[in-house]
Amino acid sequence: MNYKTLADEKSIQKAIAALAERGVEGIAVVDGMEALAKIKEFIPQGASVMNGASRTLEQIGYVAYLKSGAHGWNNLHEKIFAEQDRTKQSALRKQATLSDYYLGSVHAIAETGEFVIASNTGSQLSHIVFNSPNLIFVAGTQKIVPTLADAMKRLKEYVVPLEDQNILKKYGMHTMLSKIVIFNRENSMMGRKVRLIFVKEKLGF
Repeated sequence: MNYKTLADEKSIQKAIAALAERGVEGIAVVDGMEALAKIKEFIPQGASVMNGASRTLEQIGYVAYLKSGAHGWNNLHEKIFAEQDRTKQSALRKQATLSDYYLGSVHAIAETGEFVIASNTGSQLSHIVFNSPNLIFVAGTQKIVPTLADAMKRLKEYVVPLEDQNILKKYGMHTMLSKIVIFNRENSMMGRKVRLIFVKEKLGF
């Protein structure tokens, strides 16, 4: 399976329909510029926002826009890194898991509606599985695969080796596949809003 190939329209629409049945809103956009416009539309001024490290968010211009301060959001990520005291910074990280909005990407999406997110530290996972009432994921359509088994295979055989190379180059250390979330569905009783923006461009790994 070629994990770099963008999914065709039929595959995208199949995934969007399957996500809807699982309580997740799928949205297809043409490019990163349109994805960023959607994010701006979804997040109201004054809302607190937090995001995980993501090549995809960097590529669509979200990270630069967040740093610009032109959005009117409460940027919790900025406040964490502005704090020099390690104890206080740790406390801010924990508080940030209650952000109004959490943004990130995913490592693979099955046409059957499940998607997979992996982490070394697990720092972003509490947002995703419970804490943040609004989740916005952005993913290039090359991440769509036929089944959940294929999604797990994509993660382990393709994404992790590339991420390991990336981390080794940046920080001189290896990554680890420590924790994996299989997002099977969002329970409507929780009252959360989960969106997955499909971008018809190759973004991230």
